Amino acid sequence: METQKTNWAQFIPLVTVFFFWGFVAASNDILIPVFKESFHLTQSQSQLVSVAFYIAYTVGSIIYMIVSKRLRQDLINKIGYKNGLIYGLLISAIGALLFIPAANNKSFLLMITGLFVIGLGFSLLQIVANPLAIALGPKQTGAQRLTLAGGINNFGTTVGPLIVSFAIFGAASTAGVEANIESVKTPYIILAIALVLVALLIKFSKLPQVTSIVKEDTDDATPGEHRTSALKYPQLVLGMLAIFVYVGVEVSTASNLPAYMEKSLGFATKDIAPYVSLYWASMMIGRWTGAVDAFDISGGIKKILRFLAPYLAFGVFLLVNAIAQHDLRPFYIYPILILVMIVADVLSKGNPAKMLLIFSLTAILALLIGMLSEGMVSVYAFTSVGLFCSTLWPCIFALAVSGLGKHTNQGSSFLVMMIMGGGIISWLQGYIADLTSIHASYIVGVICFAYLAFYAIRVTQILRKQGISLDKEKISGGGH
Repeated sequence: METQKTNWAQFIPLVTVFFFWGFVAASNDILIPVFKESFHLTQSQSQLVSVAFYIAYTVGSIIYMIVSKRLRQDLINKIGYKNGLIYGLLISAIGALLFIPAANNKSFLLMITGLFVIGLGFSLLQIVANPLAIALGPKQTGAQRLTLAGGINNFGTTVGPLIVSFAIFGAASTAGVEANIESVKTPYIILAIALVLVALLIKFSKLPQVTSIVKEDTDDATPGEHRTSALKYPQLVLGMLAIFVYVGVEVSTASNLPAYMEKSLGFATKDIAPYVSLYWASMMIGRWTGAVDAFDISGGIKKILRFLAPYLAFGVFLLVNAIAQHDLRPFYIYPILILVMIVADVLSKGNPAKMLLIFSLTAILALLIGMLSEGMVSVYAFTSVGLFCSTLWPCIFALAVSGLGKHTNQGSSFLVMMIMGGGIISWLQGYIADLTSIHASYIVGVICFAYLAFYAIRVTQILRKQGISLDKEKISGGGH
């Protein structure tokens, strides 16, 4: 399905799906300290919230492949992309409703089961929504539409922690643990209703009920070279590990931040939400910058917007927090860090390998500053990691599937499976924190970014040997 212009009437209903991905993923960071206190968990045990949610992506992908194999046909090609979105939303709604009996019975196991079911639904949405976003317009701007969708995703990550924090702490009649656990179900009841409404919106929207949107090459990419599986390509195998550690460090940096601010800086749990929101807003800031190319505007205006877009996104963060009546003064220094991200983006020149290398090295620097400093300097350093994570998903994804030819779709499904890193790396950092300190545990993130820097260098060598020019693979951002 190829059109000359982006079909915004079809694209707008689709991006609501990306919003809810972000809303739930970031809201988990608020649940972690609440569950930790309420159920008397260790830091590593509290990270089971992330494990349950992100491991569901892998389980969902495996189920998808098994069902497709039994049908002897790709499941989405059979039910259609539109139905795939609807079923994914409804599965996630069921998971959200599990929070009602979970909160009533004060069951940690049932609560993380609810998150697991939500993640299962999201795994189906992930398989469908990414190629659909690319397909709803010209091929040459497909990555930019995915970037724009990623920016909407991060609007969800920005407001999610604030809304869930208000629902839990604002709605509680007392400051006690029992009230907090009871009020956890409120935002998830609202979420379930919203997911069902979005499913109905998509049902009656103009989204096409189509199959096989993304056409894959019929031959292997390299002439005379026939490989039987996507796993025969080293850029994909190394890229799978890159996706694993990228999603892992993206999630673990934020999910361990509340405990660090409580233990080391003396913050109350209810006052941490704006900083978790800032981390995810940093992802939005980077992705809004990349989304500029999705619009049909002149080159001169695009150059201006590349500098204005990140500060506009930061303005959205300030506005949301102002509405929530949070003190904005601690955040006025952040535009300096945004400028660092803009410079790094300019230096990368849109080349995915260069961007991956530069942003990974800058993220390592940010984490080291956070580990070697104290007070709010360390908090700003840790939250700025979000700026340098913002464009890494599409960079890794584009590099990993480059040259796969007819194995591209298979390779893409393997990459989606590796989203489980978001849970496992978070748990690993929590375990290291229990052995040492939360401050020191951020060494896990340093190691993750070191691998991503290695991958940027190694994949460049691999693709050059295959005769693939990275200049033809330029992208500008996106999101999982």
